[in-house]
Amino acid sequence: MHRLTLLLVSIALAATPLTAAAQPRVGVLLFGNPATDPNFASFRAGLTDLGYVEGRNIYLEVRGAEGKPERLPDLARELVGLKPNVIYALGGDVAPLIKAATATIPVVVIVSLDPVQAGLVGGLARPGGNITGVTLVSSDLAAKRLQFLKEAAPGISRVAVLWNPAHPDFEYKETLVAGQRLGVSVQSLEVGNLGDFDGAFRAASTGRAEAVIVASSRQMALNRKQIIDLAARHRILLVSGWGPWAEAGALLSYGPDLNTIIRSSAGHIDKILKGAKPGELPFEQPTKFELVINLRTARAFGLTIPQSLAVRADKVIE
Repeated sequence: MHRLTLLLVSIALAATPLTAAAQPRVGVLLFGNPATDPNFASFRAGLTDLGYVEGRNIYLEVRGAEGKPERLPDLARELVGLKPNVIYALGGDVAPLIKAATATIPVVVIVSLDPVQAGLVGGLARPGGNITGVTLVSSDLAAKRLQFLKEAAPGISRVAVLWNPAHPDFEYKETLVAGQRLGVSVQSLEVGNLGDFDGAFRAASTGRAEAVIVASSRQMALNRKQIIDLAARHRILLVSGWGPWAEAGALLSYGPDLNTIIRSSAGHIDKILKGAKPGELPFEQPTKFELVINLRTARAFGLTIPQSLAVRADKVIE
């Protein structure tokens, strides 16, 4: 009877959620907030895949800047002050602020830039320090996006790049170099932290841009609908690095499957919570890139997508 009682107590304890203090705590810093960030749900799903249940065996301390970058430094310091087991920073505009706030707490970042060029880590294979994560290498794909645009619309000679100079990436410069090779002039549409998208598209129209390529950043993702609506209003083609943009009306997109990558990035959190050192965890890079073409948008602009391009598409929206 005594043994039976002990067994029942053990089972009850195993089924009882850990107290918040006993659960591993993960700090999360977002440019927007949990409700508006398009990828936060994928990160949570990744934790679920690994057996984590919020409130039972993991606790998330989430801080969001509500799309106001000036709030990020204070939020980064606030998270560090909570001394979580690990911090998750979603976005290249967020990651540098966590790096500035701590050199000791393990950090996992998801960035659309080269983390070595950006000064986040010393190397991809062995990052060193307290930071590891995933790079989406968007800048490396910039030339390919312009090439696909040129194949879809051979007559194009003027494009503009919509980008935030406060976001440390190299997509504009990569597109500029590619434009010289492809005979396409490239206009810079700099949108600062206040996000004057109306002014940017007026400048694109004044510059007679025939297409706008959206450089990856959290700011752009949170304002996707407005950007797509403005492109339609000004009759300007739109190109992006993420599939949801083409699905929502852009002519095409080319890049990694962002939600799948972010979902798998939870594996870094799992490894660190189990004792791995971030400086010894290699940065992951996507190995598969998806070309998505919106034929409805092409027809609306009087374009016929060449069969040679259509057959290479991973997804075609009729």
